[in-house]
Amino acid sequence: MRQDDYVMTINGKPARSRATTPVFNPATGETIAEVPVASQDQLDEAVAAARAAFPGWAATPIEERQAAVAAIGDRLEAHAEEFMALLTREQGKPRAGAEWEVGGSVIWFRAIAGQSLPEEVLEDSAEHRVVTRYTPLGVVGGITPWNFPILLAVWKIAPALVAGNCLVLKPSPFTPLCTLKLAELVADLLPPGVFNVLSGDDDLGKWLTAHPGIDKIAFTGNTETGKHVMRSAAGNLKRITLELGGNDPAIVLPDVDPEKVAPQLFWAAFQNNAQFCNAAKRVYIHADVYEQVRDALVAYARTVKVGNGAEADTDLGPIQNRPQLEKVKEYFADCTKNGYTFALGGEIDESAPGWFVPVTLVDDPPEDSRLVKEEPFGPILPLLRWSDEEDVIARANDTEWGLGASVWGKDLEAVERIGRRIEAGTVWLNEVHQYSPAQAFGGHKQSGIGCENSLHGLMEYTNWQTITINKRPDTV
Repeated sequence: MRQDDYVMTINGKPARSRATTPVFNPATGETIAEVPVASQDQLDEAVAAARAAFPGWAATPIEERQAAVAAIGDRLEAHAEEFMALLTREQGKPRAGAEWEVGGSVIWFRAIAGQSLPEEVLEDSAEHRVVTRYTPLGVVGGITPWNFPILLAVWKIAPALVAGNCLVLKPSPFTPLCTLKLAELVADLLPPGVFNVLSGDDDLGKWLTAHPGIDKIAFTGNTETGKHVMRSAAGNLKRITLELGGNDPAIVLPDVDPEKVAPQLFWAAFQNNAQFCNAAKRVYIHADVYEQVRDALVAYARTVKVGNGAEADTDLGPIQNRPQLEKVKEYFADCTKNGYTFALGGEIDESAPGWFVPVTLVDDPPEDSRLVKEEPFGPILPLLRWSDEEDVIARANDTEWGLGASVWGKDLEAVERIGRRIEAGTVWLNEVHQYSPAQAFGGHKQSGIGCENSLHGLMEYTNWQTITINKRPDTV
């Protein structure tokens, strides 16, 4: 697999474009590739190819579609080392994160390949039969983000293809390399037109969401962009799945062991350098143990190395792209301007190569601060005190988002009681970031519409069709 030449895949064939755009290594700021910028004509070509391929792919027995998706997972596994290295170069995540994402992608391909939606027989009498079946939608447009560029693409590729749809996929312009290579690598495993990948800028996203030949948009990204996607998709009533932002609370009860819970809270917040929709972005610590947990978090954080993900001892990488770096810097500046106390970090070394910021803990800022109310999507975390259960539940729910949450404590009855009152799509109790192809993932409120994974997620790529049969031929 060559890693110095990047092409799009349209109708099963490599495609280039007149315009290109650079891709950077966020750990060094260096340009590592030039990738095509798709034209509107190329999008039209990809959609036409997908539409032409759809009848045959939809009519292909599901066992064959499942086998093809499983084979994509096998092909990815065979090239895992190359993809992990490339992922670190374009996204910045260290080896452990790259292993988790590439290995998880293989698992997801295989697991989703084992899913199916059998017909549901609602009635079957001597005179009447009623069946509900699940039929593919047509052509799906997928739009993926830069934080988990392979895995979150798989969350769309696998169910779309298993359900019998064809796909036109747009990766983030910040991290297109692995997705382009995946499509190129597996082109021989699928009929031409079934799986197309186009790289491009924001214009490509707008064209894709408005395209009349697209029947569904599956989008992962921030909430404001999701609203634009929803408006654009309304033109022909495209089906949509939107997995959007979050401001996940973590609630720490007074009976925790600070030394044991601190590493778990740290990674709940800072996995993937906090560039994670499901990162814990507000940590509410009971007043009885606030100082002890805070200090244990600070002590643990000092053992974590931030650096180039290509170096073996790196634990956390850089901010993935310069625009995001500038956004994160706004939160540092706002905390400094307002005189908030930094328990750790707080100062960015502007002279350092790459797009790095230090792991930063902010000591009990106001509940109405930007850092608490918004989603920084970077390694700066507010620690907040609480003492009343009703109050902390209200504070945890006082957000436009509802993606995930976690509750931590030895009193399991209290942990579950609190967890069940949190308004979020996934609530982890004494654990965090536990995912499975078999469990539904989606957000409440402005964290999204629909879900991914599980049979519920597979259903999102289908239409429901009910067939009723009058078995009495003498009536016709």
